[in-house]
Amino acid sequence: MSEDSDLERTEPATPKRIEKSREEGQVARSQELTTFALLMVAAAGILFLGADLMDKLLNIMKVGMQLEREMAFQPDLMLTRFYELAFEGLIAIAPLLLLLIIVAFFAPMLLSGWMISAKALLPKFDRINPIKGFGRIFSMRSLVELVKAIAKTIVIGGVAALIIWHNKEEVMALLTVPVDSGIQRTGEYLVMSFLLTVAAMALIAVIDVPFQLWEHAKQLRMTKEEIRKEHKEDEGDPFVKARIRGLQREAARRRMMAEIPNADVIVTNPTHYAVALKYKSETMRAPTVVAKGVHLLAARIREVAEENRIPILEAPPLARALYYHAELESEIPEKLYTAVAEVLAYIFQLKRYNEYGGDAPKPPTDVPVPDGLDQPKYAV
Repeated sequence: MSEDSDLERTEPATPKRIEKSREEGQVARSQELTTFALLMVAAAGILFLGADLMDKLLNIMKVGMQLEREMAFQPDLMLTRFYELAFEGLIAIAPLLLLLIIVAFFAPMLLSGWMISAKALLPKFDRINPIKGFGRIFSMRSLVELVKAIAKTIVIGGVAALIIWHNKEEVMALLTVPVDSGIQRTGEYLVMSFLLTVAAMALIAVIDVPFQLWEHAKQLRMTKEEIRKEHKEDEGDPFVKARIRGLQREAARRRMMAEIPNADVIVTNPTHYAVALKYKSETMRAPTVVAKGVHLLAARIREVAEENRIPILEAPPLARALYYHAELESEIPEKLYTAVAEVLAYIFQLKRYNEYGGDAPKPPTDVPVPDGLDQPKYAV
């Protein structure tokens, strides 16, 4: 059962899967939303530009109906007049066409935003597979699209039928009114019918948009195995990562051990902790930790220090405080300046004694460390 559940697409798509689908041009799209946007803008354009557009088209029609004697015997003049009137008609409807083109370009972005994908233009030969083609024809999505088409026909046809039935007397009365008045009232009826049709399309779009989002999310669902594989690809194989971390720690340890001969002093616990400090007043603002360790590593630090004749000072509280709160290859915390300064003062006196002789300095026996700073959970 667990293997079957791992193979079922029950998990929501990860951000990486969603981004990959966008790169391939697979995003949620609602044709009904685009159609509604076009119809709504067309209705608004007709509402605000309709009177001027109608006047221009009527004028073109009047001019086109006039036939001069010369044109009856010269077809070239008739073609020239036809081209002129066609161009004037195109200029008349150009603002509305331009508006519709802009909306047709931007309307699909309402659902999934802006997207440019070259992969979507690549040919997919599996689309010509007849078996898969029959599968798409009789799929659930095709059934939904069929239901949507029937619903659109019923809704839009029903709205048109209601409008005609409600205004049947007014429509029949158009036969008795003058031509100019009849054209004007016919235009009003058409605009009203168009607006009600747009309202019906709004209802269809409101239903279709959530369905398209749900359908797209369903198509992008992943199996648990796919999520685990993706996570492994992103994070890397845990065994490989562990090996890399081990190699990094080993390399860092070798670098650390190589720095011990350059240290000025090794502060110890004396057996459990060891911290190597280095301070050059000409180049450093504060002493720096060049090596630190516990147990076996601390013993190895002491061995390297003895081999290179680096002074070793037993100061248990200071050693613990440095180990817990000083980062490797970083300056010591300000709260330990006083304690470390006392240790370095002794080390410099010891170096002077080894070079010039005199009275041997006494190692500090009670290095001052702030209360609680030698504990691992203390917040500096």
